[in-house]
Amino acid sequence: MKFSSPAVLAAVFLASGAVAFSPSVGHTTTATVRQSALFSTTEEAAPAATEEEERKRTKKDERLRMMKSDQFYRKGFKEVRTDVEDVMEDQFKSELVDDLKASNYVVEREGVTVHLAKDFGFCWGVERSIALAYEAVKHFPEKTVHITNELIHNPEVNDNLHEMKVQFIEKDATSADPNKKDFSTVNDGDVVILPAFGASYEEMDLFDKKNVDVVDTTCPWVSKVWNTVDKHQKAGSTSIIHGKYAHEETIATISFCEDYIVIKDLNEAQMVADYMTKGGDREEFLSYFENAVSEGFDPDTMLSKIGLANQTTMYKKETRAIGQLLQKAVMAKFG
Repeated sequence: MKFSSPAVLAAVFLASGAVAFSPSVGHTTTATVRQSALFSTTEEAAPAATEEEERKRTKKDERLRMMKSDQFYRKGFKEVRTDVEDVMEDQFKSELVDDLKASNYVVEREGVTVHLAKDFGFCWGVERSIALAYEAVKHFPEKTVHITNELIHNPEVNDNLHEMKVQFIEKDATSADPNKKDFSTVNDGDVVILPAFGASYEEMDLFDKKNVDVVDTTCPWVSKVWNTVDKHQKAGSTSIIHGKYAHEETIATISFCEDYIVIKDLNEAQMVADYMTKGGDREEFLSYFENAVSEGFDPDTMLSKIGLANQTTMYKKETRAIGQLLQKAVMAKFG
């Protein structure tokens, strides 16, 4: 995982070919963001729904309802924050890195020239996730703390959590589903950390029904993608997700979708665009994307109105190129 995560991109293309929604959201990649700013978020828990609204509830609405629980935490624990800041500075701060940044990312010592990538380090969302996880362990010292997956794809960070006695929930070896996890080790009164990649709707629903404390470290940029696919759903659009169908983040994202197809690169985007404009062998298309489409996916009917979202670790440039490709396909098909 590269921690200079790109901006979240999303676009909804209507059958007429007009772009209905096309924001581009940038975010800070510096590792010097103050901890006090790591826990701010604009996403708030949903108010109580009326009877009519209840009938129209989406998975996003349910997720926001879960967030209202007194056992759901996503803003950290102030009483241990200073201690955690000290721990993180000790673990991740480097004098050499500081010197490199102060010297235009180049240092020469004893005849050796060292260059540092300008985007080196954790992005803001990853810093926030690490801080939340560390704070959870300190805030619940007498409880068993679990995490549903690796917090981030960084061995040092995950090793630190192991040393803190955080229990990593394992895959269910008895299940035919390679992504199914064994939650039998999670007992009443335990604490469950949701990692930076997020957790699936089904996992969140399971924990909502259990007597457990949930600490949600999901990166806010990932949550924005979930908001985007919710808009697709409400617009009656199929979500085309630029990502890897077996990646933890995309698994979480598709759980909030109704109709979707996951494409990993421009080549697969071209396959989708060609099918949209020229048609093709339906069974061959479905066989190729067997693990990357929603149940009952029909490319003959579900590609007439589409929206684009991405796995936030994919390259921004490629996501934009895919959006332009699909927009041209919609224009060619519908004028």
